[in-house]
Amino acid sequence: MNYDQTLDYMFNALPMFQRVGAAAFKKNLSNTIALCKQLGNPETQFKSIHVAGTNGKGSTSHALCSVLMEAGYKVGLYTSPHLKSFTERIKINGEEIPQQEVVDFVLKQKGFLDELKPSFFEMTVGLAFWYFAKEKVDIAVIEVGMGGRFDSTNVIAPELSVITNIGYDHMQFLGDTLPKIAGEKAGIIKENIPVVISQRQEETSEVFDIKAKEKNAPIFYAEDYFEVVKKENAIAGVFQITTDSAQFSIELDLKGNYQQKNLPGILQSIEVLQNLGYKITQNHIEKGLGQVIKNTGLKGRWQQLGSYPTIICDTGHNEDGIKYIVEQIQEYAYNRLFMVIGMVNDKDVSKVLSILPRDAYYFFVQANIPRAMTANDLFSKGKEAGLTGEVIEDVNLAIAAAKKKAGEDDLIFIGGSTFVVAEINEL
Repeated sequence: MNYDQTLDYMFNALPMFQRVGAAAFKKNLSNTIALCKQLGNPETQFKSIHVAGTNGKGSTSHALCSVLMEAGYKVGLYTSPHLKSFTERIKINGEEIPQQEVVDFVLKQKGFLDELKPSFFEMTVGLAFWYFAKEKVDIAVIEVGMGGRFDSTNVIAPELSVITNIGYDHMQFLGDTLPKIAGEKAGIIKENIPVVISQRQEETSEVFDIKAKEKNAPIFYAEDYFEVVKKENAIAGVFQITTDSAQFSIELDLKGNYQQKNLPGILQSIEVLQNLGYKITQNHIEKGLGQVIKNTGLKGRWQQLGSYPTIICDTGHNEDGIKYIVEQIQEYAYNRLFMVIGMVNDKDVSKVLSILPRDAYYFFVQANIPRAMTANDLFSKGKEAGLTGEVIEDVNLAIAAAKKKAGEDDLIFIGGSTFVVAEINEL
């Protein structure tokens, strides 16, 4: 098997949630436990940080990885989904896993995989843990795929658990209220392991308090320790941090305003790591947060793809994520606004559509995955919500059409789904 044949086997022989949805979701960890046992339990051979949440877990994972890299550690990073290349999911010090390592792993384990029939995600978690153990990382930052309690990553015993924002997403699997969703995320809280909660939310705090007490886990609500505000008249990405003992500024290379909600959790997590003996200085923090993209290769977070017209993409895809995007769009000075938007078909999109700008012209698109909502369906739902525009199914053809209509002083935004952003050629 070469690399292309290996990918073909993984994408087609193993059920993949990002493509097919519910058929790939299991409410137990039995396959992951069995696969890890087959691999010699690699998850016990490296230290880790476990990051869950509805929004912000990807940015938080990459930011923590970047700071630890600046502090001189050999850092594994496991995230999902990938945007352009499968190997983006598994990195060490920002370098993607070599394609040959993927081939060798699948070839060696294919008989067992055929027998076990894990999901694509379960197999990928096993591959990541095997690779991090083999390469002897000092620590790995492991991002939860979905939920927490039954997520395949939840077989690790981390140094620290982090839970970011709780919002409405994947409700058919995680529950239809914020406390229910928080209960699934709280599944990563482990016995005697500290947990950082990035945002104190009225509906979810009690869930986390009860779980932390049950597990005897020290719990830190980051906003109680770090007050973060966007610095007045500063460029995007500059935030003022206030603690009991200090005040300082941090400039992130991640320019989304929503990073204001992630930063307390990131900074509190670093403080917990320092207290655990990790040698991380203020210089490491400032340099790491200023070079997240450079150090880790993170894509698609308020990423500017062009000027005159301004072209921006972002992977935010649920009500909370889109709300922050719309607020930040409104900070820009533009003549006309064009939105290239696509969504998936297993979510209630009405709330998202209701908060999108009415003064924009929309291009409704359809990512090339089975889970994608058809562009025609999205157009119809958009029309009901008062949005005007047209259907151009192909993401890049829609971007080209938007560029043709737009003048130099206009703004083009591309998003609505991670999978729409993944198909942008310029990414």
